[in-house]
Amino acid sequence: MNELKGPLKGIRILDLTRLLPGPLATQYLADLGAEVIKIEDADHPDYVRFFPPQIKDQSIHYLTLNRSKKSLSFKLGSEEGKAIFYDLVAQSDIVIEGFRPGWTDNMGFDFKTLKQINPAIIYVSLTGYGQTGPLSKKAGHDLNYIGYSGVLALGGKDKKIIMPGVQIADIMGGSYNTVIACLSAVIARYQTKTGQFIDVSMTDGAMQMTSLPLGEFLNASTKYQAGNFMLSGGLANYYVYECKDGKYIALGALEPKFWMGFCQMINRPEWINRAIPTMENVKALKQDLGELFLSRTREEWTTLGEQFDVCLSPVLEMDEIEHHPNTVARQMIVEHEHPAYGKVKGVYQPLKFSDSKLHKGWAAPLLGEHSQDVLISLGYTEEKIRSLIDNGILKV
Repeated sequence: MNELKGPLKGIRILDLTRLLPGPLATQYLADLGAEVIKIEDADHPDYVRFFPPQIKDQSIHYLTLNRSKKSLSFKLGSEEGKAIFYDLVAQSDIVIEGFRPGWTDNMGFDFKTLKQINPAIIYVSLTGYGQTGPLSKKAGHDLNYIGYSGVLALGGKDKKIIMPGVQIADIMGGSYNTVIACLSAVIARYQTKTGQFIDVSMTDGAMQMTSLPLGEFLNASTKYQAGNFMLSGGLANYYVYECKDGKYIALGALEPKFWMGFCQMINRPEWINRAIPTMENVKALKQDLGELFLSRTREEWTTLGEQFDVCLSPVLEMDEIEHHPNTVARQMIVEHEHPAYGKVKGVYQPLKFSDSKLHKGWAAPLLGEHSQDVLISLGYTEEKIRSLIDNGILKV
């Protein structure tokens, strides 16, 4: 395990989250240098560990969401387990949990209790619908959250809803907003010297992504229709087209200068005024552009587009992303050697700092891999640790 480096070095985070939204957030924070201790119940660990596909007996999803973290596993509901958690809280900066409202109160892990132990503790609660409102205790997943927020409807066409390719509310509404919440609260603590509770709702976060279309609907007299918002299918010059080889190309010639350049590129100067977004124009232009793009392969269009400043790009497939020159140049794929599962690759954090040097990190930990090390750092004696292990409280 290499030394932690980065702008968040010195920040200790206790991670009680599971599945995707929370673990991705804490992995991001770990990449930036925070000490993240992933806490899992010894009998009921993060069940993403068991999801397919797997490398040997471990989920690839777990391995790609939990790098550069320490694993501490004990029986959360036991009195000894609660004591361990409280000792950790006393020496930590942030607690992040993703349970439905009320669960942590029953366990004694709620903000009110933890603040008595450490007045400076920052407590981030990541839930589907937030701590208040009629949906607060309702079960849900990404698909439900983007349904309530309007994001799912925006992806429709001809009254048909299109399933998104990624978990939008989980990641943008949950993971990223959790990171923002942590960083904002740390900055506020420099001024107030005290911690606070942050209520992060994935539905609220997803709704923020509808700012443009929902703002248009709320403030204009235009009638809403799925697929007609300018940036989600309502323009012919901002659209995705199939090419001769069955692959796809993305045309983003939104501004007049890019559309004019594109018309020059395809030798269609008479098309310059066709991008005016009326229903008739859009339908006819989409049809003509569709036929045009079918005349060449995606690679041919990409090569031609590189000679012009027109916002034309290939729609890369999963097996093309890793080795694309831009992905390589930006160092967006990270690889670690796992002691049990071999080489594991994942997507790296996207920020590039001029001065703060980041650490290389390490592969996702085995369950309880760092239990003894963490307790030793809290001042536990070897005898005490051995007793916890022998009594089935601590997993190593």
